[in-house]
This record gives sequence, structure tokens and C-alpha cells, in this order.
Amino acid sequence: MQQWDVIVIGAGAAGLMCAIEAGKRGRSVLVLDNGKRVGRKILMSGGGRCNFTNMYSSPENFLSQNKHFCKSALSRYTQWDFIALVQKHAIPYHEKTLGQLFCDDSAKDIVEMLLKEAKAVNVHIALQQSITGVGFGDGQYTVTTAELSRQCHSLVVASGGLSLPNLGATAFGFQLAEQFGLKVLPLRAALVPLTWQPSDKAIFEEISGVSLPVTAEANGTLFPEDMLFTHRGLSGPAILQISSYWQPGDPVIVNMSPQTDIGEFLAAQQQAHPEQEVKTALAKLLPKRLVEKLLELQVFTNQPLKALNNKSIKQIADSLHGYLFKPNGTEGYRTAEVTIGGVDTDYLSSKTMEAKQQPGLYFIGEVVDVTGWLGGYNFQWAWASGWVAGQYC
Repeated sequence: MQQWDVIVIGAGAAGLMCAIEAGKRGRSVLVLDNGKRVGRKILMSGGGRCNFTNMYSSPENFLSQNKHFCKSALSRYTQWDFIALVQKHAIPYHEKTLGQLFCDDSAKDIVEMLLKEAKAVNVHIALQQSITGVGFGDGQYTVTTAELSRQCHSLVVASGGLSLPNLGATAFGFQLAEQFGLKVLPLRAALVPLTWQPSDKAIFEEISGVSLPVTAEANGTLFPEDMLFTHRGLSGPAILQISSYWQPGDPVIVNMSPQTDIGEFLAAQQQAHPEQEVKTALAKLLPKRLVEKLLELQVFTNQPLKALNNKSIKQIADSLHGYLFKPNGTEGYRTAEVTIGGVDTDYLSSKTMEAKQQPGLYFIGEVVDVTGWLGGYNFQWAWASGWVAGQYC
């Protein structure tokens, strides 16, 4: 029977950060992971360059049943703290858009940085560990694998959500929470492409690959970003963002020209080029293949601009500024970047991430009901929640 002060389950962003911080306090720390390598999600994120945080990260960028829960951790370990760590290791990085920070070279730089930090404080990491059971007695946790049992005073669950099962995602953390009497809120895929209804698929799959800047809105929340038509449905940053707020059966309202008032544009074109056809004018604003598809759908009638009156101009503008898509569903956990829902924050201390009714048991990262927007926010929650737990476990 091996004895440790702290066992962390999950060698991802949150788990490694927690292990490092606990190690700094002189705790003997073991990290267990079911995979062949650490930081699998880090390595594939941001197209292999890891969007490791966001300069504008704040509690407003996170979804949770208790929107106040994340404030404590995010205020105590901020994006600037993580950026300072990146700079300490001389990792080159850049801002892409909207405060999103990426490695210049490779996401491997972030994983290597975390491994160096872990090694410096004697954190041990054991990979390809399949946990068969977790027990609690006499103030200690027993974690059993096929090979051996290990005991610890503090057990930290950083096993992630259900998203990207090909990277080893499992329901382990949620099952463990329920085993110890914590409530798990309903789970669903988020930051995920939306799929077509069969009737829409037949229409729109022909313009797969077309992309344009839009605003996408669902349930009163709106995101300005790019939208991409695919064979399966709608994707792109605007759609991934809105998927966190979309519920089955809801429409997604898309403004196809957020920067230009289409009514004013058509009126000006009518004055300058009265003989020009409507589709020719609209193709100056929108991708030509999309305009042709909208014509096919009879969103507008193709005629010379001079034939339009104010009412018909308004009808065209209204339909394109508020086009309704009715998605069939999402692509699910296979392509989702995160899982919404998870361990109910009412059962955790926001100061320590420890279970209120189960001393020495901690939950951090994606397994908790805190989900960030697209753009580095989920990593910032991982760093912050891991850091906080590492001060106490």
C-alpha cells in the first residue's frame, strides 16, 4: 500500500496545476491518469497551439447554475498570473483575436512547462492507470487500480467532462461525486457544432465551406463571430459559442450582415445602379454561393433594384438580419470542446474546491458545473480552480 498526502486523478490542465501548487507546500503528490501521455486536451487545443487563456477573462464569461461560484478562484489566480508563468519559461505567444492567447510554436510548450514545474516540486505522475475503486475510511482515501492500492489524505478529482471521448474522456468524476453524495447537474455537449434538420441538410450542404461574419443569438444571448456552413450543419466560432446557450427545439437567429444595414445598402445601390439585379447587389455584401441559395429559398425575388419599393427592401433586410435556423441537435461529445453541467457547486467550497460534506475530497476543472466561453476561458478556469485547490489539499 503506497501512502501519499495528495492523489490527483487526471493529468490535464487543472490536475497538473493543482499538483504543482500542492507540491510547493511540501506535500507528497501523485497524479494518476488513464492515458498514455499528460495534457492530451492541452496538446490538441487551438489547432495544436493551445489557446491557454484570455486577456479579458472575467466571471461574466462563464456559465454555471451558481454564477457567483467561479468569482473567488478567478480573482485569486488570474489570467495575468498564468501569463507570468508562461513568460517565466520564455514561451513565445501572441494574441489572435478578442484577447485569445496562443503559443507561437506548439501546445507542447505549455505541457513541458507544467512538467518542469511539477518535477521541481517532486510531483510523481503515473500514466495508463485504470482506477477500479475509491474508498474512504479513518480519514483516508484508498484508490485502487489493477496493480496496487494507494492511500491519501486528500483526493483531488480533475478527470474532466465527457467531451472528446477519443482523448480518453469518461464519466468517472461524475460517478465518484455521486458515490460520495454530491449532486451532479444534467450534462450536455457545449462549444459544439449544430446539425441540420434533414430538410435543411438537403438545401444547405451544397454550400458547405462558405463562411461569413455574423451575430448568432439564442435565448437572449448574442455572439458576434464567424459562422461556417458544413455538410452536417453550422459551425464556426459564433455557432460554437451560442451552442452553450441553445436548447433543443430553439431557433438560432442569425444576422448575416451585422456590420452593414442591408436596407440602407440596397437603397443606396438602387440610387447608384437602378438596373442592377438584387442578387448582384447582395453578392457585394454576402458570399455569392449563399446569395444564390437564399434566392433559391425565395428569401428574396431577383429583379432590377429599380423595381423595389421601401416595403420590399425592408422585407429583404429583415429576413437577412434575422434569419431563423432550426437546428436538429448538436454533433455531441465527439466534437464538443467542453461539457456543460457537472458537480453541483452548492456542494463545494468556492474558497477551497473541497466537498462541504466530505473532508479531503476536491473537484476542479471541467468536472465542476462551471463552463467558459470559447477562447481560452476554460483553460483559465482549469488553472484557477487547480491553483485554489492546491493551496489547501
